[in-house]
Amino acid sequence: MAGASPHSRGVALIGSGSAQAAQVISNNQLGLRVDTSDEWIQSRTGISTRRVSSPDQRLSDLASDAGRSALAMAGWSAESLDLVLLATSTPDDLFGTAPAVQAALGATNAVAFDLTAACSGFLFSLVTAAQYLRTGSMRRALVIGADQLSRFVDWDDRRSCVLFGDGAGAVAIEAADDDGLLGFLLRSDGSRGGVLNLPALDSDEVLAADARHRQGGYRPIEMNGQEVYKFAVREVPAVLQDLLERCAVGPESIDWLLLHQANQRILDAVADRFAIPRPKVLSNLAHYGNTSAATIPLVLDEAVRDGRVRSGHLLASSGFGAGLSWGAALFRWQGPA
Repeated sequence: MAGASPHSRGVALIGSGSAQAAQVISNNQLGLRVDTSDEWIQSRTGISTRRVSSPDQRLSDLASDAGRSALAMAGWSAESLDLVLLATSTPDDLFGTAPAVQAALGATNAVAFDLTAACSGFLFSLVTAAQYLRTGSMRRALVIGADQLSRFVDWDDRRSCVLFGDGAGAVAIEAADDDGLLGFLLRSDGSRGGVLNLPALDSDEVLAADARHRQGGYRPIEMNGQEVYKFAVREVPAVLQDLLERCAVGPESIDWLLLHQANQRILDAVADRFAIPRPKVLSNLAHYGNTSAATIPLVLDEAVRDGRVRSGHLLASSGFGAGLSWGAALFRWQGPA
């Protein structure tokens, strides 16, 4: 699926927000549980700490807090929203958590639903929400990426438990004459999906007499780290290159490279591929770990609030992860200067 053609209406990204999980877990703390060390984790991933939700902190709490922050920056009332789109793979309710977020925000006029695309979820959701605005059927949308992967990590598996954290980020977007979403490309390849999964339980239980059923539930995250790394360093530069060419934009015109925060080595490899200086690569991976759908809006919000990303800046973004799914978007930040 691709999109980079002109539309009757544009999309403006004008507000951001984020929320952090309550607990900070260091590499040294993990080393007390599994056979690992701060040096080993940092040298292979770039992560030094990660955030983990407290037992009383729900995904909807994180998502709502991030959403409120984005609304405040945009200067919008919650009632002015037409859409609340929540990108998550770890909902509080498998039937959907976006409606609970809509209610918590007081967005009484908005439709709300979840979208699941793992670590690509925020980017896929941003593109999806933009289509409603482009057609004129909606005027304002709140796109939230939030995940609590700590609930599905095997904390005794040192290969995966060091990677993940919890968090939420949000972006407020509205229909506009001046289009801030210059283009996007989205990709999926289910034939390679087995390298990163949060699989259903393999259960087989008696229902009645000779009838049996499969009980709901999930096993911890399963990941082939080497294959995921190879996938990311191959596909992310390729999709970004394709998008830049379609939009007739050179890498030198990019103000910021905004990638899914999975591994610092991936961020560095993509930056090197496009000769983008390291200071222009947004990264907060060291302090949060991989927060899945939350990584892109979370690091964006930090960069907006500390003054690095300013109104008019051009950002090249890519999300990638389970599915396998990946994609890229080129957008201009149009929020507060």
